[in-house]
Amino acid sequence: MRRRVRTAVLPVAGLGTRFLPATKVMPKEMLPVVDKPIIQYAIEEARSAGIERFVFVNGRGKSMLEDHFDMAYELNAALRARDKMDLLKVADAATLPPGAISSVRQQEPLGLGHAVWCARDLVGDEPFAVMLPDELTLSEPSCMAGLIGAHEQTGGNVISVMDVPREHTSRYGILDTGDGEGPLFEAKGMVEKPSPDKAPSTLAIIGRYVLLPEVFEHLARKERGAGGEIQLTDGMARMIGQKPFHGLRFEGRRFDCGDKAGWLEANLALALERPDLGDSVRSFLPRYAR
Repeated sequence: MRRRVRTAVLPVAGLGTRFLPATKVMPKEMLPVVDKPIIQYAIEEARSAGIERFVFVNGRGKSMLEDHFDMAYELNAALRARDKMDLLKVADAATLPPGAISSVRQQEPLGLGHAVWCARDLVGDEPFAVMLPDELTLSEPSCMAGLIGAHEQTGGNVISVMDVPREHTSRYGILDTGDGEGPLFEAKGMVEKPSPDKAPSTLAIIGRYVLLPEVFEHLARKERGAGGEIQLTDGMARMIGQKPFHGLRFEGRRFDCGDKAGWLEANLALALERPDLGDSVRSFLPRYAR
């Protein structure tokens, strides 16, 4: 009997230096996109896909992330007393059940593969998801729901990929593809940040994965890859040919909120879709879109 995907690992130990000084004290994952922090979008995506447990791989000064999803008794009492039940519902939506969040420290910044390896004891011997909160994805069904569905179909590892211009391949891990039907591709290999002339395809690996626990055995070698870091891509590549491994083309919208321009675009795109904000935003946009 196959075990279902119950746990998501979220690497959140980064310093967020691109957003200084805003991130001098506040974790970058708490930067708002309209009126919700970036990380809440990832949690909501995961929960909509049936994930129940969340492991934050964090660093010092990141307690705000867990506090955000905790019960805010004083706030809730004040909202009830003022009969602001609509706002109470908004606050409750950011509260997770007791025991849903665990955390582990990544004591040194040794790479994404190392961050995932740090969560090994909390994940245990079952398939799990990895989500990079910086990458905000929008689709119906969600990106993670699609990956879990493909995992249930194949019984193996499934990673989300999307087409990028060939000149951008050096920014991503790139999938080397084999046979596939529709949006699902068999993986033949993967390369971390290849130059355009050496990229095996233009299918870039984005920050959503469903992985088998065997990946921890490969990450435990702590072998350094691109940039001198322990790369998740290298650990995943070693499972190709040993376990089923597929790439699933993501057909929704993705915003790189780890980049200032991408974060601004996400704010604008989501604000335009909001019934309470869309008309106002459209009214002032012409003053700046020149």
